[in-house]
Amino acid sequence: MPNNFKKEILLGITGEKEDWKEKLSDINKLGISEAALFLERFDETQRKNIYRELLDSTLKEIPLCHIKNDMEVEELVFMESKFKTDYFTIHENSFSFLEKWPTFHKKLYLEMDANDYVSQKVVLERIGGFCVDLSHFKMAQTLWSKEFEYTYFKKGKANFACNHINGYDEEKNTDLHVVNSLKDFAYLKTLPSFLFGKIIAIETDNPISDQIKFKNYLEKFFQS
Repeated sequence: MPNNFKKEILLGITGEKEDWKEKLSDINKLGISEAALFLERFDETQRKNIYRELLDSTLKEIPLCHIKNDMEVEELVFMESKFKTDYFTIHENSFSFLEKWPTFHKKLYLEMDANDYVSQKVVLERIGGFCVDLSHFKMAQTLWSKEFEYTYFKKGKANFACNHINGYDEEKNTDLHVVNSLKDFAYLKTLPSFLFGKIIAIETDNPISDQIKFKNYLEKFFQS
């Protein structure tokens, strides 16, 4: 459990197809200047539309962006130069694509999968460190999976830089990308403090109005 760590909690632009439009519209209406961006479920054409709309939005900074393996380095350069992105989060299979982003390796942060398998291609030392998806870690911890071991035994040896955060269903041992109650965040109290990075991005498909409530709750949680 965290102990008086100062954390930056970011709202998240998530979804697929046209879901992002409503979130960005709400961000503009509220004059929000900072958020995280999750591009994993958007294809190239959709991403181009998102980039155009971002340039006309109230957003000035996007500290964390979850990228997709088909993204070209120019897209990372765009995010870094226009929105000061310092944390680009990837999955385990992204290690097969690192040559595409040669100047960004130390700005890449690994989100572990949840399939009880860690490929030999995964070499954390090649990149910036971990982006621990907190519900994934809880699932892995419950099962004592290979992902849990890979992460846990890097304690004190690796950079636990940032996080994705969503809900968790204890009964089903699964993550929740639609959070229906603040109780869905109760699992955070059971996690070791070394997992928590400076930047924590909300990764739920809930609308921005819900995410603001989550952000307020989480800020109090990390200050307690």
